Amino acid sequence: MASEITYAEVKFKNASPAAVVEVPPETKKHEHHPQKYSPWLPWLISLLLLLVCIALIIALLGRGWTCCPKGWKRFQGSCYYLSDDTMPWADSVQNCTGMGSHLVVINTKAEQVFLTEEVRHSALGFNHYIGLSAPVVGQWQWADRTPYNETAAFWRSGEPTNVTVEKCVVIHKMSNIRNWNDIRCEHHYRICEAAAVTV
Repeated sequence: MASEITYAEVKFKNASPAAVVEVPPETKKHEHHPQKYSPWLPWLISLLLLLVCIALIIALLGRGWTCCPKGWKRFQGSCYYLSDDTMPWADSVQNCTGMGSHLVVINTKAEQVFLTEEVRHSALGFNHYIGLSAPVVGQWQWADRTPYNETAAFWRSGEPTNVTVEKCVVIHKMSNIRNWNDIRCEHHYRICEAAAVTV
């Protein structure tokens, strides 16, 4: 004999409804932006900066700094001081010596051009002593005993006059590059020269 299967729905009292699992809404995926530069670029820039710094250090240590005292002007390997007061020749010589220098000795045309421009732009007087004098009339000598070279002289037209009372030499402000003038050894401005210091 065949049996019948009967299905029944059973409900329990005080039973909780089926648990509902809440699923969070799907999070929005972040958009991926490609980088505008390669990831190694900052390292490359750092390396280049390091190499530049090393090159500068090598250049500076190998060559050194060339400097002059405050208030002095540097040109090539020398420092120049244009005074702001006047004195006679002998006092000018001593003043420069007291500063570890000497009245300027002009050796080249480039140096003469540089000094001419410095004197021309100075707000002070017209005459600046250089280190050239004639203890004996017509026998010019430099203060540091550098031999006097007639071909490297920059006398004004008609100079030197080679007279007994004019034994000292100045650069005259209102002249072109040929501006040396022999003059009385009275109160004038001065130009001192010293070797530039390399540190």
